[in-house]
Amino acid sequence: MRVVYLGTSDFAAAVLRQIAEGPYRPALVVTRPDAKQGRGRRVAPPPVAVAANELGIELDQPASVNDDNARARIQAVEPEAVVLCAFGALVKEPLLSDHEILNIHPSLLPRWRGAAPVERAIMAGDPETGVSIMRLVAALDAGPVYAQATEPIRPDDDYGSLSRRLQDRSVELLTHVLQQRPDPVPQPEDGVTYAEKLTAEDRTLDLSRPAEENVRIVRALHPHIGARLALPGGDFLGVHEAQATPQGELRLMTVQPAGGRPMPYTDYLRGHPPVPGTAAP
Repeated sequence: MRVVYLGTSDFAAAVLRQIAEGPYRPALVVTRPDAKQGRGRRVAPPPVAVAANELGIELDQPASVNDDNARARIQAVEPEAVVLCAFGALVKEPLLSDHEILNIHPSLLPRWRGAAPVERAIMAGDPETGVSIMRLVAALDAGPVYAQATEPIRPDDDYGSLSRRLQDRSVELLTHVLQQRPDPVPQPEDGVTYAEKLTAEDRTLDLSRPAEENVRIVRALHPHIGARLALPGGDFLGVHEAQATPQGELRLMTVQPAGGRPMPYTDYLRGHPPVPGTAAP
């Protein structure tokens, strides 16, 4: 089967690597252009471009996937399936109508449509999430759903552990959909929630909140983004691991000073005062 794969993020790159090992190895991968990344703001390729090059798969990085040249390159493959996963840019007409685009989305739609479904599910304390494969439409993550698979959110899950399982689920579910081609079912109108893009405010822990809420934020943002606490002097302390005490206080376990490396909070205290409002280690 001739497959074209559209994706950009680390999540999409991990899914691509698994797909490439099976019968639906893409003939063409389309991703975003190289861009400035990280603290140094150096220009670098997106994770999907790195994966495609390592896998030896033909790669296209158009300025816009909707322009005529990009559409022509996809059409030249004569794809039997076009798969999209965490592409990060709008797909518009006429490309939307050119192909039946299968969108891999890591949530149980219609819950958590949008940019950060895995993080938002952990933050909200959801007991489970999952993967949906839907037909891409103009409205945000609102297309009819071909299939879904659930995945529990464990008490110790962070983004890293949960996303790895969701990547596996994505490949399993995509394989099923490509083999069986079930008819898509419209999403229900009830239960729609939106996973808004994460901001600096979302990263910043608020000690006036219940400790368990802050712990969920830490888990949701580890290891890829990182939560943080504002210090009295104006700096921020990165928080990689934290616990809620039986008394309802936030106990810091692993932290990262500005410009430093991750370390146990007990090591941090050898050169710094305790963080106000947090429990003793």
